Amino acid sequence: MVGLGFRYWLAGYRTGEIGCWEKAWRAYADAMGPSAAKQALTGLSGWVRAVNLHAQRPLEMPAVDCEGFCPDECVAIAMIAACQHNACPAMRACAFSLLGCSMIDEVVHGAESFAATMRGADQILLPAYVHGASLLAMRPATPMSQ
Repeated sequence: MVGLGFRYWLAGYRTGEIGCWEKAWRAYADAMGPSAAKQALTGLSGWVRAVNLHAQRPLEMPAVDCEGFCPDECVAIAMIAACQHNACPAMRACAFSLLGCSMIDEVVHGAESFAATMRGADQILLPAYVHGASLLAMRPATPMSQ
């Protein structure tokens, strides 16, 4: 849910295609019901908007219908898992990696809010997502101007 939501919402911001956001709505509504989906997508949109606005490096994004997740999506998933499991250093490391800069406060706040909303809807990521392969997939932060 987190990975697909991140993909669909970021694609919607980048392309302006409402169909991307509609895919997110259908996926969340099917899994959680309309009421919980509305709350979750409100949190998702705030978090992804902050990532999109503050990223100082190009985020890797596969095609909307691609199977599997790219490294940046894995880091986004790990960030929400870290929020849900109170792993602050890992969550902050994910934010630094996604943004490529130290201006992470708005993204962290958005991630915490979205993670709490997902937890309230019984959508809790496994703690394994905080550690392991998704954190190893993180690239060093580099500014876009290099």
